[in-house]
Amino acid sequence: MKRIVFLAVVLAALMAQATVTPLYLDETAPLEQRIDDLLPRLTLDEKLAIIHAQSKFSSAGVPRLGIPTFWTDDGPHGVRPDVLWDEWEQAGATNDSCVAFPALTCLAATWNPAMAHRYGVALGEEARYRGKDMILGPGVNIYRTPLNGRNFEYMGEDPYLASIMVVPYVQGLQSQGVAACVKHYALNNNELFRHTTNVIIDDRALHEIYLPAFKAAVQQGHAWGIMGAYNLYKNIHNCHNPYLLNDILKRDWGFDGVVVSDWGGAHDTEQAIRYGLDLEFGTWTNGLSEGARNAYDNYYLALPYKRLIEQGKYTTRELDEKVRRVLRLFMRTTLRDYRPRGSMCSADHYDAARTIAGEGIVLLQNKGGVLPIDTRRVRRVLVVGENAIKMMTVGGGSSSLKVQREVLPLDGLKARLQRDGIEVDYARGYVGDTTGAYNGVTTGQNLVDHRTPAQLIDDAVSKARQADAVVFFGGLNKSNHQDAEEYDREDYGLPYGQNEVIEALAKANKNLVVVNISGNAVAMPWRDRVPAIVQGWFIGSEAGNALADVLVGDVNPSGKLPFTWPERLQDVGAHAVGDYPGTKRTGEDIWDEEYREGLYVGYRWVDKAKTRPAFAFGHGLSYTTFTLGKAVVSSNHITAADSLTVTVPVTNTGSCAGAEVVQLYVRDVKSSMPRPAKELKGFKKVYLQPGQTAQVSITIGRDALSYYDDTRHQWVAEPGDFELLLGTASDRLPVKAKFTLE
Repeated sequence: MKRIVFLAVVLAALMAQATVTPLYLDETAPLEQRIDDLLPRLTLDEKLAIIHAQSKFSSAGVPRLGIPTFWTDDGPHGVRPDVLWDEWEQAGATNDSCVAFPALTCLAATWNPAMAHRYGVALGEEARYRGKDMILGPGVNIYRTPLNGRNFEYMGEDPYLASIMVVPYVQGLQSQGVAACVKHYALNNNELFRHTTNVIIDDRALHEIYLPAFKAAVQQGHAWGIMGAYNLYKNIHNCHNPYLLNDILKRDWGFDGVVVSDWGGAHDTEQAIRYGLDLEFGTWTNGLSEGARNAYDNYYLALPYKRLIEQGKYTTRELDEKVRRVLRLFMRTTLRDYRPRGSMCSADHYDAARTIAGEGIVLLQNKGGVLPIDTRRVRRVLVVGENAIKMMTVGGGSSSLKVQREVLPLDGLKARLQRDGIEVDYARGYVGDTTGAYNGVTTGQNLVDHRTPAQLIDDAVSKARQADAVVFFGGLNKSNHQDAEEYDREDYGLPYGQNEVIEALAKANKNLVVVNISGNAVAMPWRDRVPAIVQGWFIGSEAGNALADVLVGDVNPSGKLPFTWPERLQDVGAHAVGDYPGTKRTGEDIWDEEYREGLYVGYRWVDKAKTRPAFAFGHGLSYTTFTLGKAVVSSNHITAADSLTVTVPVTNTGSCAGAEVVQLYVRDVKSSMPRPAKELKGFKKVYLQPGQTAQVSITIGRDALSYYDDTRHQWVAEPGDFELLLGTASDRLPVKAKFTLE
């Protein structure tokens, strides 16, 4: 009897114990205590399994402990279609189409953090619906040269603008329980030789220009992931770089998330162990291009790591630190009891794509009021150009998408104009890239045209002479050596003979509008002979509708350039004095690229070299007009501990509602160190009705006055006089105010 009672007690105790939720699954417990509970439960093999890939886009969970597989997916403009287990090619699913949001250059051109937050939320909802736990984005590499094929994925040339725009994107995305993986950290500013470029840069330029957006994503956005870059810094690959990862990212910035390798970005097991890499991804044996299929156990952080531990060369100290970070990521994503379910291809997502695009489209030039198209007087419109009919969501590299729909510029404009009884005709004008496939996703378009360039121009000119207005859609596309991953552009000019087409159209019709579709600036030798120019970006699923909204005036353009648009490539610091794309070392497959222009990127170089760009950083016109009044500062004397607020009245002096971006630049009147003539340190977008005035206030603190002292390795704000410059573009700053830092 006693034995039966004893067994009953034991059984009851075991049953009670079985119903107790393990601490690591208790979301009410402090995060680090949950990790402390879970970490010792893992075997060595389980620890190693969760720090490297098990497939092209997933890493293993721990089924024994209820930890699911962790799924990543490419962004940053939409959720990429599912691919085969060990290949880049799509898996052939029929339910993985998405909404394509505007490229990040367009998002940055909105100069509106609210748009960035909406973007992140919508993308996060699509990712959640698709079962993705991390989006590989956003990208915040600096626009150093207009030849960089991947600039369209980034947020422009200015570290402050990129910092302000990346934070709400990250917060919006992660609000859906999907981790951001901010990329590519750091100094990945060209695609040419990206795997073998060793960047040589001074510490001031590194900290003042190339790191601030990453720092903001970490410290203000609280990003859960950072992706290392392919290139090298101080002769060490950035996916396991002690200076960037251990010293700056984890020690100085306090980053508590995971460092993810770019696919195939790891090169050495011991460096990966010691120098900050937490989660290794790629494919094939070498992580990128060679070796056996399904070779994930051979990754640098897999069996090679285990052998070093078994040999006694390493303890599990470094491993446990990596695992701790990965477990922290799991608890923020896959081990959360509740995450929003998400939604896919919803009406709200299409509306977000269209709204963001409308705010980011930039009216570069509008002589004689050619735009908006006057639907009361214009009866015949001719649309010209391959980019009016070519899908732009397929191609360009890892941001290539499979969309549910993509409204083409010709279709969007035709649908809008025909509502007002306007006849719309089309002429090809030029033939560029007639292909339309990437990693198994095809556009289904047949763009082949066998007419000669002369015939195409003649046909377009003949129709242009009969039209009331002509809209040319040209620019770049997602082909190799244009706006595309792995390739840089080979020159600054437009491809496919487009200049000749535009010149001929300008002679044939005085009401010509050129819409440039690209993520980069291009040479415009015909600029003075074309009345209206619009920068249309790559804007995704709603491209045709958003462009039509702006061209006919349903949306008043308010986008501002996030980069300087130079007249010539030689007017860019990286090409005038820099070392793009670098110099190949004798006997080595390494290219040393020295950033000799230092701090002077974009408008900073324009001010230093006293060049005149085609269109300045921050430039963007409207269909209405605005004036700025006199600035009032909260104090003429402040200390380093104070903040300062400047207020300026802005009035819509035109005849229609619109938005203007008030831009605040700071100039250090006298500094012991060389400093740019001015630097963007604040901005605010304001929407006004005709005749309405708003008081726009911008507050700055010590950080807006500081430079990085590379001798003391700290930020310094020197006492002295400063000048505030306010206006609507970096070359239009009519309002000034002064103050003194005590």
